[in-house]
Amino acid sequence: MDASTIPALFASLQIPTNHTTVGLSNLIASNSQAKALFHHKRLPDHGWSDLQIQRLLLELSALDTNCEETVKCQLSAASIDGFSHRWAGAGEREGRVYSPLVSQRHYGFGHGIGRSGDVMEAQPKAVGSSALLRLTLRLTLDAVRRGAGLNGNVGKGGQPSGPASFGTLLPVCTGMSTALVLAGLRDRARKLDGAIDENNDENSDMKERNIVLWSRIDQKSCYKAILSAGLKCIVLPTKAHPDTDEVSTDLQALEEALDQYGNSILAVLTTTSCFCPRVPDEVDAVAKMIQTWNDGKGGAGISHVINHAYGLQCRATNKLLNRACTIGRVDAIINSTDKNFLVPVGGALIMSPNSNVIESINKNYPGRASASPMIDLFITLLSMGLDGYKGILEERKRLTGLFRQKLERVAKTFGERTLNCPRNTISFGITLDNLVSLDDVDNYSEKQQQKEQNKQITKFGSMLFTRCISGTRIVARNESKTISGHTFEGFGSSHDSYSHVYMTAACAVGMGEGEMNEFFVRLEKSWKDYCAKREKERKKKRKQKEVDASNIEENMKDMAIDNN
Repeated sequence: MDASTIPALFASLQIPTNHTTVGLSNLIASNSQAKALFHHKRLPDHGWSDLQIQRLLLELSALDTNCEETVKCQLSAASIDGFSHRWAGAGEREGRVYSPLVSQRHYGFGHGIGRSGDVMEAQPKAVGSSALLRLTLRLTLDAVRRGAGLNGNVGKGGQPSGPASFGTLLPVCTGMSTALVLAGLRDRARKLDGAIDENNDENSDMKERNIVLWSRIDQKSCYKAILSAGLKCIVLPTKAHPDTDEVSTDLQALEEALDQYGNSILAVLTTTSCFCPRVPDEVDAVAKMIQTWNDGKGGAGISHVINHAYGLQCRATNKLLNRACTIGRVDAIINSTDKNFLVPVGGALIMSPNSNVIESINKNYPGRASASPMIDLFITLLSMGLDGYKGILEERKRLTGLFRQKLERVAKTFGERTLNCPRNTISFGITLDNLVSLDDVDNYSEKQQQKEQNKQITKFGSMLFTRCISGTRIVARNESKTISGHTFEGFGSSHDSYSHVYMTAACAVGMGEGEMNEFFVRLEKSWKDYCAKREKERKKKRKQKEVDASNIEENMKDMAIDNN
């Protein structure tokens, strides 16, 4: 039923016209909201109710060819001559869903998104799913432009395109999205570099681009993503800042690697969201360096991919992206949907100043994709509205100062200090240098002392988890980890020889003040309990030493008597 037919239909049931008019006004208002959403393709200022969102989802899913009944319902009412559905599917994939519960969970969307040739391509069987995907992308880009402050200019008036000019949504996490982005850039590079060769450019020394220069960040998924794309990773060292506790980009090492590997380089992968003491890479300086290196060389050039995983919540870092796109080369920016928009794990927003890069990524995705992450994101964005999204960003910003103050107080209580990393406003660090002293492990050889000390320190992290504190990271000194054949020294700190043992904790979007306060109450109590436990062990060890010394003395006396 539509609004124009309802008055006559209700009148036939002897429902008073004035009553119908009141009810009809609700339907007209709801329809107007939906029309405005499709017309403007912008996030509504105020969030929608659950009922409004559900109604739109069901209307969209009704446009798909699998909208009528679940397989279980069809089989239970099976009849040779009694099939009453409008669509009769005879393909191997008809969006059939057995369980009514699963169908309800997905609001009837069963066809997924995209087609085998392009993850953003519309499906003839699933026009509702296709509309949902494209509208979700437009709403997401609008949110990061008007909410997070990223520039969405598409190069009009001679201005460079901004980081949020173009985008796509992928139904996989940040790591797999990074692999897909790199694979898409490789295909694009082959075409562009191949065009140079086809023109018989005598000066061309184009090679297969199979190297990624990666500014070290101790997160396994980043390194694995490069290898998963079938590429070789060159790990660039980081440098410790002389005046702070920060670990940051080594621009000199990057410049030397550009000259060393040249046209074999597909991309430089930088990171803007990371665990303290690592701070965001200087992506503006990196972008400028890459553009300068590419000037005059032709072909695809070296690309620049930025892992912005959960960085959308930090406006200062977003400004860094705006600047990078203005003064240098940026090809793709990878963002996690769960960490930035508070949805279940499983999706990523890829942004780019270049529409051709987005097209290459879309066409590189193999097969159709799950619509579930897009449905979650669509629901969440409509539920938030622009005001809601801005609100959670502002609340995080407000709590950041309080978080830092409380961490400093805890540090002072236990004779430690917070790590001075002003360029990281999401992850914070506190030293644990005095938590376990070498006196506690003096029974071990010098070689084993460090290992045992690290073991005792990491037990503190285990204690925090058993006290229902999640998300903290304990990083011991001089730990090493081998990933796919490459050994990372000082793993956890993103530096070969970081000078502190420390713990990190994040003030991330979605944390409330009550949760923050409870975290610090539990942290302080757990720290006191751990120190008390360590002191008890020390007393026990001292008592045992005294007993051992006494036994030795008695034995010496007995030996002396025997000798006499």
